[in-house]
This record gives sequence, C-alpha cells and structure tokens, in this order.
Amino acid sequence: MKILAVETATTWQSVAILEDDLILATHEQEAGGAQGTLLLPTIDRLLSQSGLRLSDFSGLACSIGPGSFTGIRVGIATCLGLRGATGLPLTLVPTLEAMARSLEAATVPVCPMLVSRRGEAYWAIFRWTDKGRLDRVVDEQVGTPQAFAQSLTEPTLVFGAGWSSMEPEIRGALSESVTVTVGPYCVFKPSAVQVARVGMERLRQGEIAGDLVVPLYVQRAEAEIQYERSGNASPLARRQQRVETKVAERLTRSRRRSHRQDM
Repeated sequence: MKILAVETATTWQSVAILEDDLILATHEQEAGGAQGTLLLPTIDRLLSQSGLRLSDFSGLACSIGPGSFTGIRVGIATCLGLRGATGLPLTLVPTLEAMARSLEAATVPVCPMLVSRRGEAYWAIFRWTDKGRLDRVVDEQVGTPQAFAQSLTEPTLVFGAGWSSMEPEIRGALSESVTVTVGPYCVFKPSAVQVARVGMERLRQGEIAGDLVVPLYVQRAEAEIQYERSGNASPLARRQQRVETKVAERLTRSRRRSHRQDM
C-alpha cells in the first residue's frame, strides 16, 4: 500500500510517502504559519523525487489536530482537494495519537504534548499493550500546566513542545507520588511518517473520511468564531476548491501529454 501523508497541525510541516513500512520520500520544515504556500509545492517535489503520480497511491492520510487552526485547515483542505480531484480515499489521524505511535517500546503510559494558546497545552495519554496495540487512556485535553500535572496518576513518559515550553510549571505542580520521564527529543515534533503508519492501519480497516470532515480542535479557534460571525464561506472549503481545481488541471494536462505520445 502506497500512502501520501500530511502533518500540519503545528508550525512544523511534515509530508511523507510510504509504501507499507518503507519510507519512499519525506520532507520536514519549519513553516511558521506559511503552510498555505509551502504544502502543495512540497507534495509536488516529493512526487517528483519518488517518481510517482497521485494515481499510484492507495490513499491519503492527514492529521486533524489538535493544534493550530490555520495549519489544520490547510492540511485538511489540501487533502480534501486531492481526494476530490483523484478519488483517492482519505483517512484522518489525530495528531497526538500519531506522536504516541513513535514510542512503541514504552512500558509506561506515553503522553505527547503540544503548545496551545495563552499558556496552555494539549495532551492525551496512551498505553501500549502486550499485543502491540495502542490504547487511549485519556482523550485529548487542553489546559494549564497545573491541570495537566493533576491529570497524571502514575509514572508517565512525556514529550513534545508542550512539555519543553512548560516543564518548570508542570514539575512544580506534580504530586510527589507521580514521576515523569522525558522522551527523546527526536520525537518532540509531529511526523507525517507516523501519520502515514496510523493512516495505513485505518485504511485497511475501512476507516475512510466521509463528506463531513471535522478537525479535532479540542477548543474553539478564534478564526472559527470569526467565521461564524461573518457568515462567509469556510476558509477550509475555499482552499479545498482551489486545490481540487489545480490538481484536476494538472491531471488533465498529464492525460493530454500521454495521449499525444501514444499517437
């Protein structure tokens, strides 16, 4: 199974192409909120590097947050546009779940954390079972460092930008009976490789996104509130239409070139 995966829930943009367990191409960069201009060119570059066309893929996978409203919107809208132009199935992957996937050897609960806004963090807690299944212990949450510290009831492995930015406050609020171990820095940032791996599992199980795609915000984004007040078209829908139009035009040009070569 070949899959194209996109991770844009933070300012760290990650795109990957996998064939089963083999990583065919990947690119990561600090996007700084510029995913709207960087994402499609990155996908084009990876397709060129791997020698693949969108028609070669079995499906698409996209992270759905929690995280940056703008980043999530760009990622989802782009994947929806690719789906609309190609007919490929799309599966959606919670960002924190994909991050937890990177620590399969953990023997204690793992807790990925991302920075929210106004001094808060996102987190969720997972546990690997003896059978290699990742179980969700605590659903996605958002809150202060103190609220996070109070949610821990047993030794836990923590990692991510939410931890590194709030470590002193969290440690100051931890119960004396709870210890935390910090995961390796190499897994602190979300990765499209892990989104792809979770996405392949979901596609094989038939977990395909329908017409209604809802990002996992956990808290309502300010841009979402402003959109409701304005009554204008959804930014996600507008970008989806732009991407779908661009990809459809490229596919048409590609078919015409192939037809001329066959003549």
